Amino acid sequence: MLGAIGLDERQESAYRALVALGAAEVTDLAHRLALPETDTERALRRLERQGLAAQSSARTGRWVAAPPGVALGALLTQQRHELDRAELAAALLADEYRAEATEPAVHDLIEVVTGASAIAHRFLQLQLGAAEEVCALVTGNPMAITATDNEAEEKAAQRGVTYRVVIERAVIAAPAGITELTAALGREEQVRVVDRVPTKLVVADRALAMLPLTARGTEPAALVVHASALLESLMGLFEAAWREALPLRLGAGGGVCEEAAAGPDTTDLEILSLLLAGMTDASVAKQLDLGLRTVQRRVKGLMELTGVTTRLQLGWQAYAKGWVARDLRQ
Repeated sequence: MLGAIGLDERQESAYRALVALGAAEVTDLAHRLALPETDTERALRRLERQGLAAQSSARTGRWVAAPPGVALGALLTQQRHELDRAELAAALLADEYRAEATEPAVHDLIEVVTGASAIAHRFLQLQLGAAEEVCALVTGNPMAITATDNEAEEKAAQRGVTYRVVIERAVIAAPAGITELTAALGREEQVRVVDRVPTKLVVADRALAMLPLTARGTEPAALVVHASALLESLMGLFEAAWREALPLRLGAGGGVCEEAAAGPDTTDLEILSLLLAGMTDASVAKQLDLGLRTVQRRVKGLMELTGVTTRLQLGWQAYAKGWVARDLRQ
């Protein structure tokens, strides 16, 4: 909890214990923390430098805790000030970068990252830098880009970042598959499953993407794609896989199970049939004793379900999915 202000686990434990006791000698505190006295005294010295503890003037060898409201408040204020300065520096560097290259060169839109360590580090940066949403396609084959990074995902989730993930069915059968999926669903990530995904892919905030470049058996390499037409295509690839996949959820016993595929209900099918017969929205509403807005809302929902943007495309999708039958009689 206090790692953000520079305290490690031992120092935080020592401070918490000192706050609970009010004052304590090194021997008593070491016994309470189950630490050697040398480690305990080292932690207290660190707390003293941070202004969180002090040696008692009334009794030699006794330590007292500084009031948390005052001491921690000062450290937090200092931390915020340093973060503000870092944010200002980042903004100035961004302005300088834009001034040098108002039109990014083609080679600036794509990075090639080689080596497993460099790829893992870039992948972590991509997740930690996300502010709104991370979208991912996960294959069942182990490659340079790892399927999960629980710590990074937990930190992103704590910041309010949403995750949408499409996995291959083979991921569920992996040794740690169920454990990792259960953890992801427990963080309220949206996870769907499909038989196969075309490639591993991670997209952060629709602004930065990462995908493998090499196959197994060769030196690991990955592409990092910045905002561009290529990135839009990769995002379209993800959305297509997302529409076709089935949602996963936590079952009653804590297991992972698939939800039924979404589809039109009886009223949706009646509306589709009448529209394909050439009737207007108003006529369909009157025929089925529905409100005009209800018909239009249901049609919009069907278009979102099939991932189309026009009613003509919706008609083709309805035939392709078997929602309506083509009349072959002449």
